[in-house]
Parts: sequence; C-alpha cells; structure tokens
Amino acid sequence: MERWWVALPDTAAAAGVARRIADAAPDRLTHASGRPWLLGRWSGGEAAIAEAGPVRAAVLGRSALTARTLRHKARGVRHVRDVEAAVAGPGSYHLLASVDGSVWARGSASAVRRVFTAVVDGVQIAAGDAATLAVLTGAEPELPVLAAHLLDPPVSSAALSERTVWRGVRAVRPDEALLWHRDEGRAGRTVRWWHPPRPGLPLRRAAVAVRAALHEAVATCTSGGGTVSADLSGGLDSTSLCFLASRSEAELVTVRWEGVDPRNDDAAWAARAAQHLPAATHEVAGAEETPDWFAGLDGMRLATDGPAAWVRDVAKLDDVRRRARGQGSRMHLCGGGGDELFTPAPSHLTDLLARHPLFALGGLRRRRTDWRAGRIETIRGLWHGVRRDHRQALRAAARRLTVPGISPPEALLGWQTPPRMPVWATPEAVDAACDVLCDIADELPEPLAPQRWMHGVLHQVRHGGDAVRQMNSALDGPECAFPYGDDAVVAAALSVDPREAAAPGRYKPLLTTAMTGLMPPGLLRRTTKGAYDADLYRALRRQTRGIRALLDDSRLAAAGLIDPQLLGRAVHSHAPVAALTPLMPTLGCEVWLRSLPHAATSPPVPKATELPDSLRGAP
Repeated sequence: MERWWVALPDTAAAAGVARRIADAAPDRLTHASGRPWLLGRWSGGEAAIAEAGPVRAAVLGRSALTARTLRHKARGVRHVRDVEAAVAGPGSYHLLASVDGSVWARGSASAVRRVFTAVVDGVQIAAGDAATLAVLTGAEPELPVLAAHLLDPPVSSAALSERTVWRGVRAVRPDEALLWHRDEGRAGRTVRWWHPPRPGLPLRRAAVAVRAALHEAVATCTSGGGTVSADLSGGLDSTSLCFLASRSEAELVTVRWEGVDPRNDDAAWAARAAQHLPAATHEVAGAEETPDWFAGLDGMRLATDGPAAWVRDVAKLDDVRRRARGQGSRMHLCGGGGDELFTPAPSHLTDLLARHPLFALGGLRRRRTDWRAGRIETIRGLWHGVRRDHRQALRAAARRLTVPGISPPEALLGWQTPPRMPVWATPEAVDAACDVLCDIADELPEPLAPQRWMHGVLHQVRHGGDAVRQMNSALDGPECAFPYGDDAVVAAALSVDPREAAAPGRYKPLLTTAMTGLMPPGLLRRTTKGAYDADLYRALRRQTRGIRALLDDSRLAAAGLIDPQLLGRAVHSHAPVAALTPLMPTLGCEVWLRSLPHAATSPPVPKATELPDSLRGAP
C-alpha cells in the first residue's frame, strides 16, 4: 500500500491547502484547535497515533510503540520540544507532534525517513517525500542540482542533501527537526535533535551498547510474530542479523543469491551459517536463477523522488523481494551499513595524529604498504587532510572535478574521497556542479561530525538510508528494514575508540565482540570478504545492449548534461571496475528523468512527477 503524509501548521491559511488534498487523503488528524494537521495514507501500516489533552503525536514507521504506550508518554509532554525525550525509542520512523498548535516533524538521523518542506499557496507545509510537494507546487527539476548528482562519489555535505532536484522543495537535514510555532505568518525553523556521539569508549563497553542496540533494532522488525526475511550473504553483517532474528517470535526466512566466481567464499560461509539456523527457511537462488545487474534498464521506470544510483541492483533486489514475498515475509532485513560502521575509515589516522602520533604514524605505515604509495605522496595526502577544514575541502573539490588520477592517501585521509565528474559530462554540467559546490562552501557548512572519519561514516550511512527509502517507495514489498542504519545502532557503533575498532590483525572487532555468545564462534572468525567483479563483468557483457538502449535518445543528453558518444565508448565489458563506478550515478539520473510523466515529449526536462498515485488528481 502506498503510504504518504503531509503536515500543516496550525493556521487559518493552511485550511485551503488541506482542501486541495483532502479527497486523496483517507487518513486525517487535527490539531487541538480542530484545524487540519496531518493528511495522507498510513492506516494498516506501522503507525502509532495518540491524543492526550492538547498533545497530538504520531509515530509513522518501525518502532516499539503502540497507540496505548504512545498515549501514556504523550501525557507528560508540556512543550513541543518535550516530545523528543518523551517518545523517542528504538526503530526507524517519523516522529510528528502538535502541542497547543506548535508542530514538531523529524525523520531519522540515518535518512531512511526524511522530512521535506515547500511553500504551497503561501503556506509552508511538510511531507515525508519530495515528490508529493513537487506535485503540489508544480515544481520543475533543478538542472544544476541534477548535474551534481552525476558526481562520483556523492558529496558528503549536509548542505547538499538539503537541496532536492525539485525547484522550491527543500529537505530538512536528517539530524534536524522542523519546528512551527502557532503564529500566523511565521515560517518554520529547524532544530537539531540528534548529535553524533563522542568517540572514545573502550571496545568492550562500546560492544555492550552495540549488542543492546542491535537487539532492540531487530526486535522492532520481529515483534508481533509472523514471518520476516533477511539477507544471508555469508558476510558477518547479514549473518549477525539472521542470528538475532532467529531468537525472536517471528518465523525467519533467509534469502541469498549465488555469485558466478567459484573463488568467492561467501557461499561456503552462508552454508555454514544456515546449518546453525535449522528452524529457518533458506531460499537460495543459483547464479543462473537470479537476474543480472543492469537487467531491464532500457524499460525501467522507478517511482522515486530523486535519482537512484542503485538502479544497477533493481532487478536483483526485486527478485530477492519476490522470493521473500513468496515465503510470506512481511518485512525484509538487509545487512547493508555494517562495513561503514565497523571498519573505521583511514581518515581516523588523520584525526588521531595530534593526540596519538605514534599510533597514527604506525597505522599510516601499514596503510602505505596496502596502497603501494610512496612516502612523499602519503605525506602530501596527510598534509591536505590535516590542513583543510570541511569548507576548504569542498572548495578544493569544486576546483578539481575533472582532474584524474587521485592518489589513495589524498583520497582517503581527508573529509571524503574527492568527487569527480564522469568523462562524459559536458562542460556545462561540470560548471553547474562546480557552482553548486561553491555555493555550499559559501554557506559555511559544518561537517556531519567534528572527526573526519565519523563525518565520512555518517555520510555513507545517510547515503544508504536514502537508498533504502527510495527502494521502499519504488519496489513491491516486503518493506526493507535497515537495522545497521537505526539511529541507536549508529550512535553505539560510533562511540568506540577508533584505535580499538581498527586494531591490526582483527576483522570488525566491535561487531564480533558484540555478537559473541549469539553466534557460533567459528562464524565470528571469518576475516575474508566476497568479491563480485566476475558478476559485474558478466552483467556488462550480457546487458550492454539494454544499457545502450537506455541511453539512446538520452534525456540527460537532451538536457545538455552528458555527451552520449563519450558515454557510449565507456560502456563496454573490458573497462576496469574503477572506471565503471561513475556509470552508476549517470544511469540513476537517466532512469529518473525517463520515469517522470511525459518523459517522451518536449521539453527535454518535464515538470514534476505525479507521485504518490493518490495525488494524481490533486489540483
């Protein structure tokens, strides 16, 4: 069922906006004043709604709350800001409240749930997706922001994440809440509700917190029984979730697809894990039974409110969900996010250089060997990482969007790997992306965390959270849960002393310590990681025709953002994996443009998407 919501301030002017969408909104809540507050469709999903005197509260998403417990908690709320401390708990959800007409709206710090805002008929309103607001405002895509979506890797700036591809539609930072006071004419403001932890806990103490947070996160998926499914790739991250889910009241189905490379040992480790989960149902798709990456691209249409760089995976993801759905699963647990949380980025050495120089220099010597980097280029990369603050790093990146050949030390020892435009981007697209980055730098953006390594982790977590949010909006169920992206899990994992989390000779020691006693010891001793290069090359060889068909009469080319001839030369099965990475954002942007209504007609960039379906008749 399609779920969506729109939140309105407690003003007389908002009533007109409510009338515009009332016919499309089967679910409605009012402020204590009687004016419309929340409209949309959420019944039958994961929702807890409560009223207590002048307090109205709604928790939409995956949580441990029931309407009864939420009502009890709401009774203690006296001010709208009190709602966070009173209500917050494990899970992943939107927290919405109206207290004496003051409104609070926030998503999750991991970006799985987000809040967007725009001005409609002179009234600032909020929604859980950008596309709904694009419909109501008649917004058109913002080409400079779309050009910035061609960057690889994506820019790790909260300021960029606030800019949607729709003109006039803004995103609220994931760690901020939108706050409206009951005051005619006053626009809402944002308030920080989530802060990254201060790292430094000893490994064992941090592991206790991770263990508890993971247990609660998985419990919000399995409570109530029924059947849930989970990835079982054989990797430590997905295997840990399977063992936690197996201890619950729910029936567990594991799903795995096999790679084509016989040297990939994921299958062997997954088989070992399955032997220790005899009560679970294990669904395995052979290498010839699961779709290729890139399959179906030429006809793909995705109902997302922005470009999705994960379009390569759509056919596989859809196949996994179909298999889980066939086993009766109501929710699917994906194991993404563990690599980022439990493997400190090399930039932690930059952060530790001033306080723990011997540790940092020792770590750099080991990394230099892995990178096959010379001493001079390592020192140069470390120097750039140390001397540039976040704003300076953004400006430096903006100046070098087309410079090839960045060294591993420079790429990995700063705030983020410097983004690059693909070789097929037009000069106009490069200039537009450069201007966007410079504008962001001029806003004096603060990093996502004071530490470079934590800033990078939070960026990757939020990038993954956005992907999960898009998947859940575009693909048929079961809904995908992202336990490693739950805010409490992220906070627990980042509280560790990075020196212990990155101890040489150990693989993900924080997670293995947290899971000790919950998984067989042999499974916790794995130190390898499966590689899927062979799957990628096979997919490119077999799906090249579909990729080229997608790019025929390219919408990106029509918008002046890419050179189709240069892109066509890059799409072949003999390019190295690193050269193919920039292809993913480009394909995501192309599919998104083609998914908009009237995409086959002029103008080259059409007006707003018509999502969600229930709003298609809205004036």
